[in-house]
Amino acid sequence: MPSSPILILFVQIGLILASSRILGWLFARLRQPLVMGEMVAGILLGPSFLGLVWPDAWAAIFPDASQGPLFLLSEVGVVFFLFLIGLEFDSKLLKSRGGAILAISQVSIFAPLVLGVGLTWLLRGRLFDGSQAPPFASVALFMGAAMSITAFPVLARILAERNLQKTALGTVTLACASIDDVSAWCLLALAVAVARMQMGSGGLSHAGWVVVNSGIYIAVMFMLVRPLLHRLEIVYQRQGRLSQNVVCVIFLLILASSYATAAIGIHALFGAFLVGAMMPKGTQFVRQLAEKLEDYTVVFLLPIFFAAVGLRTRIGLLNSGELWFYTGLIILVACVGKFGGATLAARACRLDWRESSAIGILMNTRGLMELVILSVGKELGVINDAVFAMMIIMALVTTAMTTPILHLVYPTRLIEGQRRRDKAARQAYSILIPVSLPKSGGLLVQLADTLMDRDGERGKLLALHLHPPVDHAVYRAGLEEALGEADESLIPLLAQARARGLDVEPMSFMSRDIPGDIATIAKAKAIDLVLMGFHQPVLGRNILGGTVHRILAGCETDVAVFVDRGFRQARRILVPFLGSSHDRLALGLAAKMSRHVDAQVVALHVVQPMRGGAEQTLGAKQAVDKIFHDSSAGARVTFRVVEDISPVGVVVHQAQQFDLVIIGVAEQWGLASHLLGWRPERIARDCPSSMLIVRKYGGPGAGGVVMPESPGDGVTATAGPSAPSPPPR
Repeated sequence: MPSSPILILFVQIGLILASSRILGWLFARLRQPLVMGEMVAGILLGPSFLGLVWPDAWAAIFPDASQGPLFLLSEVGVVFFLFLIGLEFDSKLLKSRGGAILAISQVSIFAPLVLGVGLTWLLRGRLFDGSQAPPFASVALFMGAAMSITAFPVLARILAERNLQKTALGTVTLACASIDDVSAWCLLALAVAVARMQMGSGGLSHAGWVVVNSGIYIAVMFMLVRPLLHRLEIVYQRQGRLSQNVVCVIFLLILASSYATAAIGIHALFGAFLVGAMMPKGTQFVRQLAEKLEDYTVVFLLPIFFAAVGLRTRIGLLNSGELWFYTGLIILVACVGKFGGATLAARACRLDWRESSAIGILMNTRGLMELVILSVGKELGVINDAVFAMMIIMALVTTAMTTPILHLVYPTRLIEGQRRRDKAARQAYSILIPVSLPKSGGLLVQLADTLMDRDGERGKLLALHLHPPVDHAVYRAGLEEALGEADESLIPLLAQARARGLDVEPMSFMSRDIPGDIATIAKAKAIDLVLMGFHQPVLGRNILGGTVHRILAGCETDVAVFVDRGFRQARRILVPFLGSSHDRLALGLAAKMSRHVDAQVVALHVVQPMRGGAEQTLGAKQAVDKIFHDSSAGARVTFRVVEDISPVGVVVHQAQQFDLVIIGVAEQWGLASHLLGWRPERIARDCPSSMLIVRKYGGPGAGGVVMPESPGDGVTATAGPSAPSPPPR
């Protein structure tokens, strides 16, 4: 190891960042909050694991003399993180169901507080003994505050991933958690003031000094700082950008406010939180400021804080069955107080037991907020090393248990029987449009409009935007989504729908498995067709690979993939026809379009030279006429037969005369669904017109996977062995 302090610091930070990213990714794959992995990474780097299994390496990497800079950096990280938490606090959450929200939030604070104080009294002689034991009031308040906190950002992310943030359950829980956090911070401020009064020499005079100066500080913040923050927003609006001067002023306000609260005797964290809470909400000014701060704070500073907590955590001190019993008792009391209090309060407010239990489970999430409180208590000497380790374990357990228990208590997937009832009750054609790129939404709505029913109900159109959790969003509450603000990715689609007089049900939430969630929503909503755009996969070169393949393989409904090549309108439609169920779906969609936009449809039947018997061609024509007769009264189709050894070459050549090619997936067309495909499909690559590649769902057991089909309805797919497609040019 290097001897230079700065080089040692670089090694420490590099190890911390790498381990937090790796563990965070692993826990995210296990459908746990990313913060769980980062918290565990911090513990593993401390004496509880690395110092135990490899003491020489741990002593070389984290010598005692080098830990001071890490602790200072961790304090800076928490200060700026509390500012970001303040940015997320919005009073809009409190405007609905005020009575129920206030009751649930206060009971979920009061119940664990009382139980925490009682548990402290019960264990005082066992865990807080000795001549250096802190006063009971200080310990009891810290234990109560630690058990009362709720990890608001983690809770909100769980709601967003479950698409619950806009439901009654989501809005009530978010509002309760926001009030909980403010109440818990106030309780922590009281605990800090009491601890410093009891453990210092000021006595009552010191307490009076804290109260007076706190009042002056709050008055200054509301009368001077808050108007200044609004003026900074005006400067941002005039300049049209977030200048470095504005960012510098905000940083100075954070530092000054944190210094003031620390000097008063509360804690620097409260000053940073209050500045964030006073910032204007729901504006581009705040969003850009948050984006500037989040990456550096979340990626760089917070992992250092987790490592600092890990260096202070000594789980090895819990070296007896009695101490582990006390640890289990702390976890039990924390869960009973938070879960039980919130659940019973919600039930008393006339929510049903399932919703009440879900609220209790979510409110029991502690996460990073718990670590902040424990670090303050450890810094003041109120919590000893053994209790600190017990409370860290409690924070990890209560955070990890939230997601799996919520899935059991409050499942979001509709049961299959409900799906069938919804399908039977609905007659209108339904289309789901998953939007990845905003610019594709308008064209997909244009296509969907031509497929919607015109007689009676126009149909059911759903617009869906799923986005994976981005790096900085895992610590954000996502209040724009929770408060119902429009998803920017859906704006072009919704604008096109309004122009066409279409009613659209927009849906937007985070997803860790986008193809799987699209399939789940299509099934739950009884969708007839999933209409999606094509985007080049990361791995592979074929259109029907990657995410598209997973949707084709997993969706229990028909799927259409749109490839745009300057599409404007479908006046001339070409449907290559070999007789498979996918081809019949393509003809059915073409029939719908032709009736709505008076389009000319040509069904192209390609046969091998000298093998295109009249009987086979007649069978294909009869099948095409039957599909058009059944699908769209009044629609007309032209049946065209071409003899050629290369069906793909014929389609590419004929497509030059058409606006849109609707083609079913088939090996004969060089279109097959593979997760990884390194040879691009020639027909998709060389076709000069826009394409709609469709896959017919084969029913239960088919799994949506594209398989070679036997001809049906008397139609032969090819008149003899199909010629292989020529290699890519």
